[in-house]
Amino acid sequence: LPERVNARPLPEVECIDLREAAMVGKGKGLSPRLVDAIAETLERKEQVILFLNRRGYSPSISCQSCGEALQCDACSVSYTWHRGRGRLVCHYCDQVCLPPERCPSCHDTNLVEIGVGTEHVEEHLQSLFRSAKIARMDRDTTRGHNMTKLLDAFRSGEIDVLIGTQIVAKGHDFPNVTLVGVLLAEQSLAFPDFRATERTFQLLTQIAGRAGRAEKPGRVLVQTYM
Repeated sequence: LPERVNARPLPEVECIDLREAAMVGKGKGLSPRLVDAIAETLERKEQVILFLNRRGYSPSISCQSCGEALQCDACSVSYTWHRGRGRLVCHYCDQVCLPPERCPSCHDTNLVEIGVGTEHVEEHLQSLFRSAKIARMDRDTTRGHNMTKLLDAFRSGEIDVLIGTQIVAKGHDFPNVTLVGVLLAEQSLAFPDFRATERTFQLLTQIAGRAGRAEKPGRVLVQTYM
């Protein structure tokens, strides 16, 4: 489409350089500017969408002694830690297993969670905004009819902040969403795909378009290390 419905203006987009930002909480993925913007939006009784295209609690678990990451036996892809399920999940072949007590390589017990996923961000936001209603929308929470229930609850105002993967970017129309936050904008550039740059631009354009779709102006904060 050449323009938005009713000639609505596109949202204001601002980049946040994570190389200079002191993150709120160690490894939590939220800059002070984004946290402040969320607080301001909630005070106005408006809604927020946070986009992080990485589900689970942490993208990997590694041994601090030898540096090895826990990998799927079937396809050698790093397991993602899903704390809610208490399981390691391979997002490539869907193999699931319990986390080991010791590193399979050096047998040390010094295993640590690396990085953040949507589950991690949800937990952190709930600690920051205790009175806000926060929900997560990814493959883990949208099985069966759950996706319709989540969308209906967000549209009716029962949810204040919706955290999600690329599912939240796909053409949804929420008139009261005035803030969109992108947590790690550059991560999809690392995909082994010659179209990675174009697909990243498409995805960021889509998610930015969720803000300011009605009478209230929209704002997009894009967090990136690049």
